Amino acid sequence: MRDSIRIANAGGYWGDDLSQFRRQLELGPVDYVTLDFLAEITMSIMQKQRARDPRAGYARDFVAQVEQALPLLAERGASVISNAGGVNPLACRGALLEMAQRNGHPLDVACVVGDDLLERLGELNGAGVTLDNMDDGARFAAIRERVSSANAYYGAWPVVEALSGGAQIVVTGRCTDTGITLAPMIHAFGWKADDWDRLAAGIVAGHIVECGAQSTGGNFTDWRRVRNFDRIGYPVVEAFPDGSFVVTKHAGTGGAVTVRTVKEQLVYEMGDPRGYITPDVVADFGSIRLEQAGRDRVRVWGVKGRPAPGSLKVSASYFDGWKASGTLIISAPDAVEKARAFTELFWKRLGLEFAEKHAELVGHSACWGPLAPPSQPAEVLLRLSVRDADKLKIEQFSKMVPAVILSGPPGVAVTGGRPQRQEVVAYWPALVPRDRVKATIVTRSRQRELEWPTPVVPPRRPARLEKEKWPRAKGSQKQVAVALSRLAHARSGDKGDTCNIGVIARAPGIYPWLRRTLTAAVVKRRFKGICLGKVVRHEVPNLQALNFLLHQSLGGGGTQSLRLDAQGKTLAHALLAMEVKAPRALLEGARRGDAADGVTAPPTRPKNKR
Repeated sequence: MRDSIRIANAGGYWGDDLSQFRRQLELGPVDYVTLDFLAEITMSIMQKQRARDPRAGYARDFVAQVEQALPLLAERGASVISNAGGVNPLACRGALLEMAQRNGHPLDVACVVGDDLLERLGELNGAGVTLDNMDDGARFAAIRERVSSANAYYGAWPVVEALSGGAQIVVTGRCTDTGITLAPMIHAFGWKADDWDRLAAGIVAGHIVECGAQSTGGNFTDWRRVRNFDRIGYPVVEAFPDGSFVVTKHAGTGGAVTVRTVKEQLVYEMGDPRGYITPDVVADFGSIRLEQAGRDRVRVWGVKGRPAPGSLKVSASYFDGWKASGTLIISAPDAVEKARAFTELFWKRLGLEFAEKHAELVGHSACWGPLAPPSQPAEVLLRLSVRDADKLKIEQFSKMVPAVILSGPPGVAVTGGRPQRQEVVAYWPALVPRDRVKATIVTRSRQRELEWPTPVVPPRRPARLEKEKWPRAKGSQKQVAVALSRLAHARSGDKGDTCNIGVIARAPGIYPWLRRTLTAAVVKRRFKGICLGKVVRHEVPNLQALNFLLHQSLGGGGTQSLRLDAQGKTLAHALLAMEVKAPRALLEGARRGDAADGVTAPPTRPKNKR
């Protein structure tokens, strides 16, 4: 068994910085490099590519990245794991092998297939697998004929098998973002399929690094404290057999790895923190412990896990009509008033009803909508958008955008030409029994179908956690009005039409006040006009955080949404801008917390031994 391994992440999405793969190998010793390429909509795009060309349907960028780093891979022997295979892992493997042979650097490449269920939908329905929507219970039959992709989420174990067979590069289809980080830990340390706590620790490590530089200072609330964004370092995990690990980055790179940057990534795209469900284990984020263990080093330990569910999640996409967006520049004076008048004129002149229409003022209120403060910008970009099943209505909209610029308020100009019609691809989450979907590994010597090693056992409730003790805020209790950002930091993300906002106290003594003050009702009122559904609050006291789920807040989410910020990335800061009243002592505590951010403190408890 290895004493430790180093896992570097070199990409968090399709389109991330292509130079980071080679850079992670160049800057220091790493045993594994992981790259995450896939999102729900990405699979549908790749499916369309494969429909046009059977050799396509994977991330060609990945092949180019590997080619640029071939000599380093040969020299340093690092293994590479990526879900770049998309909907065609076999073609991705073939392209890698062809490229390696052309460059005279042979590679042992394995791929994991079997997650693509598009051709099996009838078979699964016939076997009683409904594939009904797991979120709202809607019937799958209503969209069956419009489905363009359907993939089961695999976890770590197929990758573990590929690594055990000697593969230097493993490409998968729809593997979980966290699974590609957990897999090398299982492989190196010999963890068992029911070692729930250690498996959960690997999932937490994967969640921290899956979005690349988001854990090393990217998108951080206190961005002015981050060093050298222009050469930001991507994350490296130093993992140990007991399940503890350290999040860091290569020395000399920009960015920052602090307890705060890690906390913000932990609350990103989180649902119920006590039940983070994966195919490998249910991780309990309420058990995580963190401490600053040196400059740009955060130690993580204490993670608890529970048995994995007996079903795999299926991510499907389907055709859901058309949409288009057009933009016009509207200048001062009175740019906002003119833009609103032009919007009213435009909809009246068009005279059509759509499934959805939306107008937003970029530079004034596009991201925050009704929460945006009053302003008089020198110009705004009026963005008009529509969505409907009727292609003809979309075409009429597109023709009208440039046709009315001379018959409304002054200072208006079209930019970007006539709006282009786009297909709307909607997301459909479902469940399939684990025993109905089996992974297959393809290597140079054979093709082998795998049995799932994960035992199917009854679900368990999360364990009772120790009650946290909070220091009392010392100082003046005089109430002062301040922006919430003075007392907390936050990050927001999306899951379908639900936005999550994780809010984290700047100091332990602030958390009890935050819990009393920032209720679900308060957040619902704050986002009136944006959040059309309920707001659910989860407490995460070990992270001194609250996680809010804002249902029906993203205009349908994904490519369905007509909003500029379709993923709710800016809504955390809309909440932080809210004015609150708090004792002055809490502001003093926040200042002390800010000063201590990133500073190594003595360990709060002895290292765990399992």
